[in-house]
Amino acid sequence: MKIRMQVDGQAVAATLDDTAIARDFVAQLPLSLTLTDYARIERIAYLPRKLTAAGTSSGTLVKAGDIAYYTPWGNLAIFVEEGDSTYLGGLLQLGKVEGGLPALQRPGPLKVTIERISN
Repeated sequence: MKIRMQVDGQAVAATLDDTAIARDFVAQLPLSLTLTDYARIERIAYLPRKLTAAGTSSGTLVKAGDIAYYTPWGNLAIFVEEGDSTYLGGLLQLGKVEGGLPALQRPGPLKVTIERISN
């Protein structure tokens, strides 16, 4: 599943995994959110409703460009810098930024519109 994020007039392309939780996220699109800085390596925003995480294993290694959902808080997380690549419990992988990551690497808050695009 392909999505596009518009950040201050700049396009960010991403591909979501073919998983139940990623499909649940797509069901909320289009979305207008404000991304804020968190721990300098990620941009986060709270979704209108929590995603259904039943039947998914929690925790993932993260890299710059990863798009994930943090189950304890119910927020979207986009990793914009390399961290220590530790296993983060409660984090579920949704997909990966394919192009335009620098638009998300600027300090926030960042207004973003996320929409699904045809494959």
